Amino acid sequence: MLKRPLAVLATLAAVSLLASCGDDEGSTASDAPEGDGPSCTYREDGQEAAKEVDLPPSQATVSGTVSGTIATNIGDIGLELDAEAAPCTVNSFVSLAEQGYYDDTTCHRLTTAAAGIQVLQCGDPTATGMGGPGYTIDDEVTGDETYPDGTLAMAKTAAPDSGGSQFFIVYGETPLTPEYTVFGTVDEAGLEAVQEVAKAGNGPDGVTPAEAVDISSVTIAD
Repeated sequence: MLKRPLAVLATLAAVSLLASCGDDEGSTASDAPEGDGPSCTYREDGQEAAKEVDLPPSQATVSGTVSGTIATNIGDIGLELDAEAAPCTVNSFVSLAEQGYYDDTTCHRLTTAAAGIQVLQCGDPTATGMGGPGYTIDDEVTGDETYPDGTLAMAKTAAPDSGGSQFFIVYGETPLTPEYTVFGTVDEAGLEAVQEVAKAGNGPDGVTPAEAVDISSVTIAD
């Protein structure tokens, strides 16, 4: 989400890539049923939600590996979400998916090798890079993160604990600093589909993919 400039990356061209939104307004409570996993803190970010959603449960309802599917116009992208490494991030992603937050949205940013990082960024219902769910998620990083092909990670600003709904799929060499929460991977078919889109490069605006990637739904396996 692009409500503030991205943390400085390796190249200037990447500065606007992996951003999140808003200012920290303190903790908020959720009315969603609680799980028995780790406690999670989701904070109001001072921004109007791009789509109205309930807050995720403040105690994670997911654990282990969670499977899911992003249905798109370029084919299904299979997901394996790592709720052991990033329980609160996965908890939020699952909550948003189950509320239809990602339905009928468009991936709004593609970076190529020329930018020094190769990712497709999605998760903003406004398709502007400015939209979010109205809350932020604490970072779940160890400092040892790497971002190989197929990585699924959260976008954020330069500020810590500023992730929201926007995420990115790594499709090629992407040497980021280890500050972006990795919360899963995409399957080989999904990765190949994104790589095919990337071959077409950017549209006239130099930001969005030349071949649009539209998400019809995100479903989570029972």
